[in-house]
Amino acid sequence: MSEPNTGLRSRLVDVGIELVTAEGVQALSLREIARRAGVSHGAPRRYFPTHLELLSAIARRGFEELAGRGITALGDGKASPREQIATLGRVYLDFALTHRGMHELMFRHDLLESNELGLRDASLPIFSLLVDLVGRARPDADARLVAGALLANLYGVAQLWNWGSLQLTTGADDFTPLLHTALDAHLGSEKR
Repeated sequence: MSEPNTGLRSRLVDVGIELVTAEGVQALSLREIARRAGVSHGAPRRYFPTHLELLSAIARRGFEELAGRGITALGDGKASPREQIATLGRVYLDFALTHRGMHELMFRHDLLESNELGLRDASLPIFSLLVDLVGRARPDADARLVAGALLANLYGVAQLWNWGSLQLTTGADDFTPLLHTALDAHLGSEKR
């Protein structure tokens, strides 16, 4: 009896997640995913007509996991907007540092079909939450631009931390001081 379409489709995405986690974005070929899933090299094309669609489905899972972690960490949402942004920043950096390959894939829109397979539906809500929180923390600013700049800053922190550059240049042994400095740069200094 053959596996239902959704079963094999899900298995291909699962294998892609395992592969990107273990070996990074460069390892995500259709042929390798098919081999590891135990199917013919043409099988993925029945469920994902293009390589970009399969990569997008894998990235969607990453965004769903990141969003789930963020929502869980925010809890009841009663903390101040800045505290909630700090919480989301910690969740984001932790995810980026522990899921390097997935993190890279998620933000490589040059490799993804963001309008296919609901990728935008998975990626935009967490950014919209950040924009809302930034708007409440900085009502004087264009919240979308500040949130975008903050995200870019945190992405840079994650990449440079992964490469060992920030530890060398700053002497920091964890990313928390860098997160607080980024928040101060984009939201203004926190009153102590």
